[in-house]
Amino acid sequence: MGQLLYGATPTVIDLDDRTLAHVELVTLAKLRRNESFALNLDAADGSRSTIWLNAATEVQFRLTVGRHEINREWLDLLIDTANSSGGMRVIPEPTTTKGDSPK
Repeated sequence: MGQLLYGATPTVIDLDDRTLAHVELVTLAKLRRNESFALNLDAADGSRSTIWLNAATEVQFRLTVGRHEINREWLDLLIDTANSSGGMRVIPEPTTTKGDSPK
């Protein structure tokens, strides 16, 4: 289980490593371009939290496994949500990729 640490006195948000690796790539790409955005996180109990990320935000990604194979289709879907007016939503990883059979 990985962690996203948000803020100067960090709020710790637990996400599975694979999801966090994809969220990290999208977040860093947007912040590198000085693009602020909201990150919406759904909890298991049905509640939702939203955090605002911008270039001044202190954010850290802690992954328990060093490298993950990146699913480009999932990354593109996450980027699409991050570019929307509602902000990035962590959506489930697609079970198939274009031209592939189900996993």
